[in-house]
Amino acid sequence: MTETVLVTGGTGFVGSWAIVRLLEQGYQVKTTIRSLRKEEMLRDAIAQQVDANARLSVVAADLTADDGWTEAMTGVDRVLHVASPMSTENSADINTFLGPQRDGDERVLRFAAAANVKHVVITSAAAAAKPAEGSASLVSDETVWTQPNDPVQNPYQRSKAIAEKAAWAWVKNYDGEMQVSTVLPTAVFGPVLMPQNNSSQQLLLRMLKGQLPGVFNIGFDIVDVRDLVDLEILAMKATNSGGERYLAVSEHLSMKAIAQFFKAELPTLGKRVKTLTIPDWVLRLVARFNANVAVFIGLLGRDFRYTNRKATQELGWNPRPVTETLRDSAQRMAELDLL
Repeated sequence: MTETVLVTGGTGFVGSWAIVRLLEQGYQVKTTIRSLRKEEMLRDAIAQQVDANARLSVVAADLTADDGWTEAMTGVDRVLHVASPMSTENSADINTFLGPQRDGDERVLRFAAAANVKHVVITSAAAAAKPAEGSASLVSDETVWTQPNDPVQNPYQRSKAIAEKAAWAWVKNYDGEMQVSTVLPTAVFGPVLMPQNNSSQQLLLRMLKGQLPGVFNIGFDIVDVRDLVDLEILAMKATNSGGERYLAVSEHLSMKAIAQFFKAELPTLGKRVKTLTIPDWVLRLVARFNANVAVFIGLLGRDFRYTNRKATQELGWNPRPVTETLRDSAQRMAELDLL
């Protein structure tokens, strides 16, 4: 019998790809979006990748309210909870993130349990597994937990750690058969399905449009959005993944290496990319007045890396090379006239 999977946040960057991958694997898919006015746009985007036929249904539900979640969970076997705000009107205030994230996670878990869902996979973030400053280890794995008041982390990153902790606290107090896993992605790049679904891609977009005067002295652990979704589906299907965390990371690249790749390998699309290194003091100065720049301060001088050993060894996950991700990201932006 074909199972039904609910994807939260279907119009998002990750959510839209989750729908595509699940449909490709033969599942029935339900998805939540905040407004049904976006349903036609979503279906058009999905149709460019896979024929959904009648296997996709859409329900209006918001992480901040109970309305719609009973309907969303009806008939659902498994849940990929990927909906999460990437920005708010006040990105400097952690409380603007905590409502949709911490309370939203709890709401999804509560309604899933009431509907006898078998397994929920929550998308957390690698920022929830950041070692404390001064840690002797240069490799961070799933046993590491971010300190909730870490001053180096920005409000979004700290809220993800707090939200995941709260979700596991809910699981600890839950007395039922539903399994829960979390997946912790690093910087998520890759081809967007819809023009507005580019929150985590703003850095690449601005780089390719020539809007950055140079590159910062920072690096990123990167995962392709398609590989992230594949890992979440693997965790959803595995019989031994309940109660486990999985880091989703492919490779590490410096911002300068990304810029140089665009210039060398995609000369037409990368012709406006600038490779001059911006001094750290300039970044720190601008960060005082610009919250969008401040998010990069914690990456200065970072000397640890995330490992994907658990996901590859336990679930057989095999992420693609970062160069493929960067190439597909840029080419898709060009196709959508974002550049």
